[in-house]
Parts: sequence; structure tokens; C-alpha cells
Amino acid sequence: MLNHETAERLREMKLLGMADGFLAQIKQVESQAMTFEERFGLLVDQELAYRHDRRLKRLLREAKLRQSACLEDVDYSQPRGLDRALIRTLGTGLWLRTSKNVLITGPTGVGKTYLACALANAACRQGFRAKYYRVPRLLSELAISRADGTYTRDLASLARADLLVLDDWGLTPLNTTEGREILEVVEDRCMNRSTVIAGQLPVDSWHAAIGDPSVADAILDRLIHNSYHITLRGESMRRIKNSTAVTEDSQ
Repeated sequence: MLNHETAERLREMKLLGMADGFLAQIKQVESQAMTFEERFGLLVDQELAYRHDRRLKRLLREAKLRQSACLEDVDYSQPRGLDRALIRTLGTGLWLRTSKNVLITGPTGVGKTYLACALANAACRQGFRAKYYRVPRLLSELAISRADGTYTRDLASLARADLLVLDDWGLTPLNTTEGREILEVVEDRCMNRSTVIAGQLPVDSWHAAIGDPSVADAILDRLIHNSYHITLRGESMRRIKNSTAVTEDSQ
């Protein structure tokens, strides 16, 4: 009874991982042979692991990633122009600590969104706050926030994210108003936070896709010169996987 009371007191103090570990130790015969210091050290480790896991789940939930993706699962079997060394470097998170950007371009289906989400997943696992948006959806939400008076608050929220993923970049040309909205977003992040851009349009075509040339200059100046460039190529991964599945089913 005393043990359960101790566990409840741990829970009251929000030491939930330690409480579960304490009850588990009571049931484990091998733990009885450990010293107090060893058992207590394990409880501290369990509490720390519990808090890290809870924080990661919260960060991933708030990021709202389009795909469940991990850098460890990136497929190198197809010739897509992926540089393993660069992906390993990005996996360390140093680019996030130095506020660099990542620009991912290539034709449809080659894995741009997956790679962008995998980078965001890795960021969350390292404790960074990430947000994922498709550019059309972001522009729509910003237009709504201007109308309902939450624009400044929403811009501040975007600025606070350690990593902002902007997917489907350049899907349609940006008019002058949309260009200025994007400029507001990237201006707040320039040299302070990291941004991942993913889209089909090659980087050298971005300027022409932004309606106002002066706004285009400002946006590209803040995105391109402090960034890693990943240019994907090859066939659609979806088409390849579907073809493989059909072949296997026919065998």
C-alpha cells in the first residue's frame, strides 16, 4: 500500500515517468539486487525519457507534418540526386542552430515533401519547434487573419517556429499581395530561424514567379544566399512503388 501511495505522490508532483518506473521496479526481481543509487538513477533516466517522449509527441503534433517521414528511412535506391553526406550533415541539426535554409526542388513525385517532412521530424526530435504549411494554404490563412484581426499574432507565431516548412512553393505564380505576404514571413525569419522550401519550380525561375520584381528581389535575397540546395530528379517514386507493387502481386 505504501508503494502505491509513493507512486501517487510522484504523480502529484508530475513525475509520471518516475512513478511508472518505481512501480515497475517493485515487480522486477533483478532490481532488488541493485543498490539504492542504481535504482534511483534508473528512475531519473525513466523520468527524463518520459519527458523527452512527451515533448517530441507535442512538437510533432504542433508541426502538423503532411507525411510521417524520417531521415533514416530516406530511399537512396533510386538515382534522384540525393547526396548522402549532405543528408547526414543536415541530420545533425547544425543548420538549424546557424539559421540556414534548405531549398528542395524537382519534378512531381520525386520525394520533395517526404524529405522536407523528414527534416522537420529530425528537428522535432532534437527539440526544435517546426511548422508545416503548403504555400496556398498559408496564403489563404493569412488572408483570413487579416480580415479577423489576428494577422499580427499569426505572423508572430510563424516567426517563433525554429523551422518553417513551405511546401508546394511556386505551384502558381504569386501576385503582388501574395508576394508581400511571403516577404513578411521570410523577413521575420531571416538570419534568426530556418526555413525549408519545397517545390517543382527550379530556383532560377523563382524570381519570374513572383509578381512584383522588387518584392521578388527581397524574398530571394533572404532565402537563397544562406541555404543548402537539393535538386531532385528522376521518375516519380509513387509510380515506381506502384509498379513494384503490381509486379509483386502478379507473381
